[in-house]
Amino acid sequence: MSVVGAKASLAATCFRPYARPDASAAARDHPMERTLDPARLGDHLDRLYRAAWALCGSREDAEDLVQETYARLLARPRLIRKEDDLGYLLRALRNTFLNQKRTESRRLRPDPLLDQLELVADPQARQPQAALEAGELYAAVAALPGDFRDVLVAVDITGLSYKEAARALRIREGTVMSRLYRARQQVVRRLEGGPA
Repeated sequence: MSVVGAKASLAATCFRPYARPDASAAARDHPMERTLDPARLGDHLDRLYRAAWALCGSREDAEDLVQETYARLLARPRLIRKEDDLGYLLRALRNTFLNQKRTESRRLRPDPLLDQLELVADPQARQPQAALEAGELYAAVAALPGDFRDVLVAVDITGLSYKEAARALRIREGTVMSRLYRARQQVVRRLEGGPA
């Protein structure tokens, strides 16, 4: 075989298109792995929406974020390893949020049209004061630094235990507790009108 023929044979072997293994076959090979069931994604919609609202600070952006997260998750089968659906969904939501923020930071921002925007109350809220307080609370949570915000959203907004939050965020349980304490303090200071 000539040198040119050997190089062509080597190139054909090395650059063969990668075939993704079947997700169900991979799940059978590893008992701690399973595929995400698309039919059960609706079970977590309320918790994800609350988490998204806390991340974004507005209802409309939260709806868009949850919709974008579900669109990405449903685009192809997802393999879950050693965790529950909610933890995986929260991490996907957070990653989608961070990707959107990175994209927004690269875009040019037009000047705002109005100096003062009016607050719009939640039409489904029982009292306007409750809607205003909820909006202020979610805005205060959204203004937290990322590490504190993620822990507060996981534990206080979506109701995960410290252990579940630690697993979902891939940090230690003690770190969850200390960040949660400091995040709560910062939210209280913000709501009372003091410096965060």
